Amino acid sequence: MNPLVTFPMNRRTFLHHGAAGTAGLALGLTVARAAAATKIPVGLQLYSVREQCAKDLPGTVAAVAKIGYKGVEFAGYYGRSAKELRKLMDDLGLVCCGTHTPLESILPDKLAETIEFNLTLGNKFLIVPWMENKTRQAWLDKAKLFNEVADKVKARGLLVGYHAHAHDFEKFDGVTAWDIFFGGTKAEVVMQLDTSNCRDGGADPVAVLKQYPGRAQTIHLKASGGGPEAVIGEDKVDWPAVFKFCEGPGATQWYIVEHESSRNPLEAVKRCYEALKKLGKV
Repeated sequence: MNPLVTFPMNRRTFLHHGAAGTAGLALGLTVARAAAATKIPVGLQLYSVREQCAKDLPGTVAAVAKIGYKGVEFAGYYGRSAKELRKLMDDLGLVCCGTHTPLESILPDKLAETIEFNLTLGNKFLIVPWMENKTRQAWLDKAKLFNEVADKVKARGLLVGYHAHAHDFEKFDGVTAWDIFFGGTKAEVVMQLDTSNCRDGGADPVAVLKQYPGRAQTIHLKASGGGPEAVIGEDKVDWPAVFKFCEGPGATQWYIVEHESSRNPLEAVKRCYEALKKLGKV
């Protein structure tokens, strides 16, 4: 048949082709929307812009929202109440994707206050950012504490977790403090790995993640090995492997960007976001 020869199309054929085309378009839009809906949301740890927050918290958080971040994780509250912070986020269309809350704040005498503060924020991730323990038993004791706290906050819809720093990969009898602690905690205790701090401690972020499927419900994405101004993708972290784990067995709910070392923090966190966009993560 000569492909250049055309034949008249009757109404039934026309409607059939039109319906098929419309269905194909609708399917394409549905797939695109589903892909967008399944992307892990990206938040910013406000410690990245701590000096700016101290000078102008509303203006800084507004700048973060303008970049495109969907959430913020607090590391200090700059003298604001939970209600004030919630209004600031609500006005900007942001949500709270975590708080870095001191160990003392989850102890029995402070826990109820901490729970109410975070419920007001709309936050469910209570992440302790720092602990130092000198013995294996001390780490096991902390694991027991976190298990108890996890049980207490679960009824209020909250989770407790711990954030990585380099010293957490110190070894006791051949086992890292990180493994002692997370090996002794329930699955509900969130393992908030920090890709840079992990490497600083001599560990491989991907290997650490793979040991604990389902527990990296939030993760700090931080460049490592590329210099103080390097952002995600300009460094030595195996980002494809990190993303593959988080978007699969990691069950990650939030990617949280952190950048601590730039001379221009707001520009750095903007570049981080743009890097994630190029990688198809936002």
